[in-house]
Amino acid sequence: ELVIPLGARLGHPHWKRALKDAGVPDDQAADVIDRIGDAYVPWQENSFPGLLGNVVAGRIANKLDLHGTNCVVDAACASSLSAVHLAALELQTGKADVVVTGGADTFNDIFMYMCFSKTPALSPTGNSKPFDAAGDGTILGEGLGIVVLKRLADAERDGDRIYAVLKGLGTSSDGKGNAIYAPSAEGQRRCLLDAYSRAGVDPRTVELVEAHGTGTKVGDAVEATALTEVFGRGSGTPRTAIGSVKSMIGHTKAAAGAASLIKAALALYNKVLPPTLKVTAPVEPLAADTPFYVNTKMRPWLPQADHPRRAGVSAFGFGGSNFHAVLEEYGAAKAAPDWDGSVEILALSGKTVEELQPGLPQPGTWADFARAAEASRAAFSPSAPYRLVLVAHRTLTDLPKLLAAVATKLTADPDADGWSLPDGAYFGRGAAAGTLAVLFPGQGSQRVDMLRDLACTFPEFLATLAAANAEPAGDALLTDRIYPPTSFAPDAKARQDEALRRTDVTQPALGAVSYGAFKVLRDRFGLTAAAFGGHSYGELPALAAGGRIAEVDLHPLSRLRGRLMAAGPKGGDPGAMLAVIGPLPAVERVVKQSGTRVVIANKNSPTQTVLSGPTADVEAVDKLLGDAGLRGVRLPVAAAFHSERVADAVRPFREALNAVDVRPGTAPVYANVTAAEYPADAAKVRDLLGCQLANTVELVEQIRAMVRAGVR
Repeated sequence: ELVIPLGARLGHPHWKRALKDAGVPDDQAADVIDRIGDAYVPWQENSFPGLLGNVVAGRIANKLDLHGTNCVVDAACASSLSAVHLAALELQTGKADVVVTGGADTFNDIFMYMCFSKTPALSPTGNSKPFDAAGDGTILGEGLGIVVLKRLADAERDGDRIYAVLKGLGTSSDGKGNAIYAPSAEGQRRCLLDAYSRAGVDPRTVELVEAHGTGTKVGDAVEATALTEVFGRGSGTPRTAIGSVKSMIGHTKAAAGAASLIKAALALYNKVLPPTLKVTAPVEPLAADTPFYVNTKMRPWLPQADHPRRAGVSAFGFGGSNFHAVLEEYGAAKAAPDWDGSVEILALSGKTVEELQPGLPQPGTWADFARAAEASRAAFSPSAPYRLVLVAHRTLTDLPKLLAAVATKLTADPDADGWSLPDGAYFGRGAAAGTLAVLFPGQGSQRVDMLRDLACTFPEFLATLAAANAEPAGDALLTDRIYPPTSFAPDAKARQDEALRRTDVTQPALGAVSYGAFKVLRDRFGLTAAAFGGHSYGELPALAAGGRIAEVDLHPLSRLRGRLMAAGPKGGDPGAMLAVIGPLPAVERVVKQSGTRVVIANKNSPTQTVLSGPTADVEAVDKLLGDAGLRGVRLPVAAAFHSERVADAVRPFREALNAVDVRPGTAPVYANVTAAEYPADAAKVRDLLGCQLANTVELVEQIRAMVRAGVR
């Protein structure tokens, strides 16, 4: 950054001559020059090396004692990927076995701002919005990004952690053009074609493009046009997420390609489609007939059956330099939780409450607390008489306040059986009051993006979603219904909600998400349960969690159950359902006196009941309930579940259960129909599960039975 201030010192003779010509006395002129000179950095021994970009590479080679090629390359804003290109050539020719490469740019002085302002490329609103129709320019960032490249076979031999595989890198020049700053769609197209040809990859198998995406309206439109020409026009649901890290950190110029490369590699490694911020309406080439969608929220990246996960990374520079890298995942399974260290759990245990006190760390830095938390978890004993857990978030928790409040509470109430503080502290003494049960929800609890953070974080959850994706949910993957690609249509949310609400989609979606969450608790955190249960559809994942059926059977059964119940009766009225708030005896009395074919479908609680039956009968009962002072709410369902309206589904579902291996199980699973444990006999399990579709959900009595068995 010192080129300009050091160079300015060379103007001293000009200043002196101008002052002399203006009649300023020599002593005053010398004083003026000294004052101006004091505003600039003085020359010193390291000034000259500090002006040379190559010293960046030289000092890295010096510190790491590297003996191979040591140089920097300049391709303007494409410099990082041009360095990766050179590094890859070193590996391909055998000149090197390991290459350290990337990009560095901290050149954000007033001179650089002046250059970009005069281009003009800077956003007058000070906001970089890549691929947004209202994008008005870029903002400048700075950074240093380093990657290590090796030949794949060497990395495998050495047991390295491999974040991604660089399949190919394409390059091109714009050639003859209209202006040095003007991007060229044809030049970028040549680069993209070169990249995918060298990689041996069909662009249509690429599901993430980390674009150059600076936020300039012309640049983003040209880039989107070139990408669409190479990837092909749209056909139905857009298949490729497009975005730019510049929406988050600005344009880091020479280091921009390194930031993009690291982002794409981490996306492949963690199996997550990362978001781009600030887009409210996409630029014209991305508005219609395109394979791309601007991804505005983090989404789990599910595997495809016919190809591995792949990403493309672009970087373009003034002067017509174009580079595009093609990356591929290494290993289809998510290796570990994508844990960013923002949440820590401090877990203390002891024989007395006094033994807990020394484990509370003194207020300090987050790093200090994190180290203490890690040590505490290793020493924690869940069977100890006294237990204390603190859950803290790096930016959301006032750590000194929480630690002080816990210390005070321990001293003031040492004999308490248990307590909690709203800021994230939990204390327990003695044995648990009862056993633990896990309950699974039924239809109606679904939400678009449900448990998305868990899906993006934990391998167990992602694996469950992948298993559930074996067959499409209608005309799309099941996970695209749960975590739909971003749409900017005015009615997008309503359409996404409606698509997920379809019974043939809802039931397998709930099974995948709720069973995935259970696997995280069981396999990652060691949770064990003494009993399992579910509400209506939720009984299927409960049987899987309790070990009565295998996960490999859960997802096909969920799809079948959803399809059969969505179909309703063969011809005629599918029926309706009505949720009623009020005492169960009062509701039963109105239903009995109505003389209709309405039945009680769900006894959800002592004060909430769901009725089911022919539509006209449900409407008549709704009026009678209103006359009795009871309020009913129609439910948005495909048919009158748990009534004779879905009786046609019972036989085919029961027949499908004949092919399912019913096992002894690991813990009791309670049934909705009988409000008791599922029997040990496999045939009776199949009969009970089959008839559940058209019988009453006795949830109130089921919960009471579980409580009698010791569940708390």
